[in-house]
Amino acid sequence: MKDGVNGVALGVFVFFFLAVTVMGFLAARWRKAENESLDEWGLGGRSFGTWITWFLLGGDLYTAYTFVAVPAAIYAAGAAGFFAVPYTILVYPLIFTFLPRLWSVSHKHGYVTTSDFVRGRFGSKGLSLAVAVTGILATMPYIALQLVGIQAVLDVMGVGGGENTNWFVKDLPLLIAFGVLAAYTYSSGLRAPALIAFVKDTLIYIVIAVAIIYIPIKLGGFDEIFTKAGEAYATVNPATGKPKGALVPGEAGQWTYATLALGSALALFMYPHSITATLSSKSREVIRRNTTILPLYSLMLGLLALLGFMAIAAGVKVTNGQLAIPQLFENMFPDWFAGVAFAAIGIGALVPAAIMSIAAANLFTRNIYKDFIKRDATPEQETKVSKLVSLLVKVGALVFVLTMDKTVAINFQLLGGIWILQTFPALVGGLFTRWFHRWALLAGWAVGMVYGTAAAYGVASPTQKHFGGSAAEIPGIGEIGYIGLTAFVLNVLVTVVLTFVLKAVKAPEGVDETSPEDYTADAGDAGVRDLPKVGAGAH
Repeated sequence: MKDGVNGVALGVFVFFFLAVTVMGFLAARWRKAENESLDEWGLGGRSFGTWITWFLLGGDLYTAYTFVAVPAAIYAAGAAGFFAVPYTILVYPLIFTFLPRLWSVSHKHGYVTTSDFVRGRFGSKGLSLAVAVTGILATMPYIALQLVGIQAVLDVMGVGGGENTNWFVKDLPLLIAFGVLAAYTYSSGLRAPALIAFVKDTLIYIVIAVAIIYIPIKLGGFDEIFTKAGEAYATVNPATGKPKGALVPGEAGQWTYATLALGSALALFMYPHSITATLSSKSREVIRRNTTILPLYSLMLGLLALLGFMAIAAGVKVTNGQLAIPQLFENMFPDWFAGVAFAAIGIGALVPAAIMSIAAANLFTRNIYKDFIKRDATPEQETKVSKLVSLLVKVGALVFVLTMDKTVAINFQLLGGIWILQTFPALVGGLFTRWFHRWALLAGWAVGMVYGTAAAYGVASPTQKHFGGSAAEIPGIGEIGYIGLTAFVLNVLVTVVLTFVLKAVKAPEGVDETSPEDYTADAGDAGVRDLPKVGAGAH
């Protein structure tokens, strides 16, 4: 580990940071419409084409947390960390089946959030509120982890001083980065991360392409890397009395690996930021094209994961696994290219953090503020509230990062994944059928949330008594599996059984404001911009 501030790397990092800051503010003038509405601020005017949407979704889904945490999981535990690769492969055929339908019905009725759709489909503000609150809760720790990614880079560059430095001086660089992010998001809305995503993804592809060739050459090739990694994993962890990891997952971990990959695939596009990026596209065909070309990012992710093995082979020693990859870059790359790599991670945090805060703010504005506080809010008032809430969400994430242990942030993000998966029956189920009863969906959601939270609370780790992981014994099977998927199965069972019961007693089902043709409508069809808004659920 190098001592002091890495001036060259810091200079390169600051250059790219200033460049994207300027782009963020200039984005306010990019395709700017005269009217001030959530369509414009929160969805970029629903005007993005194939490549902009591709970069935006890539910037949204492949975050600084991905860049840092996926290889960090490999560094800490071995091949079990590769679960992220199959789940991103599974997710694209899955979303090909339902995202175009969601785009179409949202375009037709002017829906800005998933909760808007749920309310319109099932005529239930209660179910809509449950989906909105879940989305906000699941997004908050995710934003915090993007700030953790920036902080990891700053720590490795030596910015802010050591642990004994005054807290304000230590955290000042992060506060500055946060302030800039908050300012251009407030000013430019979704256009800012859409524009910056081009820079972010280009930098990441360059860094990974160089790393996957340059670092193995310096370390003696992949044979040497895997040999050293295997030896390191075979050593016994004193805290657990077991080997630290494995190059190949053992039989005991296969259920965990498979259920975590499947559950994560089902959950990924339930996150509000994924849907926000999706609804910003200008046509149904753009969504279909993106589901076919987004797997290119999975190739990048597989190469990225290999950096965890390289960190072991390079002798990187860190107490916080999140620092392993930034430290690898500083140790192996020339200072100027280490700065490029750090910029890729830093900008990789700014883009998703901006989209996530916008998505959470849109949920609050449309499905809490407008539905329950000010029902006659004008589009201008909605936009103003959403801007303010996006600031508050980021402040909450910043406080979380500055006051809590980083492992807590990671575990709460894992808990968020368990929570957001429980919205799948209402959202995806609702896109294909109106059979589920709204009260049954709400009851299933509640059961999944309670079980998932309680099960996660009972998981301990060597460093934490509660919320120490996201895997526990699957009831009735006895294998260790992903808690979120078990909760999801319980959710679906309760929903199906209660739907039969509620239909038998003829419980009121609510009004469906959508029609079958809405789910296949495209941009050329009469939609939100050319039809008057009618019906109880119109916004």
